[in-house]
Amino acid sequence: MKAKFLTTVAAIAVIAGLSGSAVAADRDLKVQTSSNASHFSLAYLNETWVPKLEEMTNGALSIELLPIESVVPRRETPDAISAGVLDGDLTSINYFSGKDPAFALMGDLIAGYDTPEQMMEFCANGGGKEMLQKMHDAYYEGVQVVGCGSYAREAFVSKVPIYGVEDLAGLKIRAPEGLAADVFKRAGAAPVSLPGSETYGALEKGVIDAADNSAYANNDANGMHKIAKYPLYPGIHSMPILQFTVSKEVWNDLSPENQQALTDWYQQAYRGLIEATRQKDEELVARDKAAGELTIIDWPQEERDKLRAIAEKAWADFAAGSDLAKETYQTHIDFMKEQGLL
Repeated sequence: MKAKFLTTVAAIAVIAGLSGSAVAADRDLKVQTSSNASHFSLAYLNETWVPKLEEMTNGALSIELLPIESVVPRRETPDAISAGVLDGDLTSINYFSGKDPAFALMGDLIAGYDTPEQMMEFCANGGGKEMLQKMHDAYYEGVQVVGCGSYAREAFVSKVPIYGVEDLAGLKIRAPEGLAADVFKRAGAAPVSLPGSETYGALEKGVIDAADNSAYANNDANGMHKIAKYPLYPGIHSMPILQFTVSKEVWNDLSPENQQALTDWYQQAYRGLIEATRQKDEELVARDKAAGELTIIDWPQEERDKLRAIAEKAWADFAAGSDLAKETYQTHIDFMKEQGLL
């Protein structure tokens, strides 16, 4: 199986190499993301922050951010990094939940955090980055964690009105595998695991009724609101953590100064993305409310609290799944108590 994978990704690597363009930097990092090509977030990073890495490393590094599944399937990025097909990924940790429930707990502590800034702080200074590295060391040889964090409290697209927890019963909802899917199941919904690229078609054909999909701006860019007229904003539960990793071989080849520059670049880029996404979301929500073609639903705190009570039970159950999951859960809990979130 591994030999087959290496043969496949080696062939893809040749294709990917042919599609790249010449750059002035000493090393161009090919990094696959979990964003669709049309996403606002990917366009923002490419236009605003990709050019800055070369400046910050004095020409040593440039970076190419690739859309989801443009080189390998979304769940295979760590293997592709270890095999040298990709230099890194900027992708959802939820995709690796099948390896260990620790990845589910790290990928999105459903209904746990209130803002992406809290998530960034957890990763940078609350033990999150170190815990994620420990998980990769256990399952994915050759992967170095540069950073992790979230850039938006995800919105929710729906073809039917969902005003509270009771309205979730019986709905077919696209949700990331792992903890998110488990929470929706506990709330009475029927979770469906689909990549973001398939969400529009699934909504259009009635395969799903609603989707935990992405930031409001990304959903708008993908045309989701043309067919899903009842978006929930702010989102009711999800603020997924994305990892930024590179291969250990790439990392070890960098000077300490460029390792720090790459880390700083990620932190600055994501904090910029948080603000840009929030501003764009608010702008689009105001536009759509004025137009009156969508019914934008904001759950009252009472309903959000009901969902969190369901989610907390799921956290504890997932924590019992492995030693790494227990440690990941405790890392979250310790940070949240320190921050007054519990």
